[in-house]
Amino acid sequence: MIINILIKRVLLFCLLIVNLTTFAQENNSLSLTEENQGWTLLFNGKDFNGWRQCNGTEMPANWEIEDEAMKVFLGSGIVPGEGAGGDILFFEKKYKDFELTIDWKASRSANSGIFYYVREIPGNGIYNAAPEIQVLDNQDAIDNKISTHLAGSLYDMLPADSETINPAGQWNTCLIKVNEGNVQVSMNGTQVLSYSHWTAEWDSLVQNSKFKDFKGFKDGISREGYIGLQDHGYPVWFKNIKIREL
Repeated sequence: MIINILIKRVLLFCLLIVNLTTFAQENNSLSLTEENQGWTLLFNGKDFNGWRQCNGTEMPANWEIEDEAMKVFLGSGIVPGEGAGGDILFFEKKYKDFELTIDWKASRSANSGIFYYVREIPGNGIYNAAPEIQVLDNQDAIDNKISTHLAGSLYDMLPADSETINPAGQWNTCLIKVNEGNVQVSMNGTQVLSYSHWTAEWDSLVQNSKFKDFKGFKDGISREGYIGLQDHGYPVWFKNIKIREL
């Protein structure tokens, strides 16, 4: 009798695992709940529909689709840390108040960034006029000596808790919420940043950063803009890019 009960429990457990696997949400898809909440996919896992080079018209050559993720890679002639000018943005819409979630994975030593309120300035990189949430291999990246340069940070302005970041080769989930200038950033389910644009606090952050003499920041960041991703000359993957307007 006891053996039969144990066998039944094992079978039920196995059935539960199978069901959970079967109904696990697929990459780059929306659940019914997410659809009802107003979420939209910015990447379908198959092609770069809706994306193009910042200050360009096509996708840069050093981006590809790999394992249902968009990947920026170290193409021929690209110097690690410099990139090939292959910053990209989702061009179909500018966003003002929103929640953005995106999964990212860094290769060893990798450096990249997630941008919002992107304003294109011809001849300039994506970072010249838009806030950046840092993407980094905190362990081996060259740019890991300054706390505000570590993954999850508001780059060169506010540091994130490095303990919330998974190492190179593992996926991380970044959630950025912007509402009437107030920003909250979470990494892997833990809030790591809170700040506000167009305030004395923001002005102080800019003045104490490398961006104080950047024209895009001196003129003031936009109050709406594109979502963008950086090419910094290292392999980095992005998937499950979803947004909903507030």
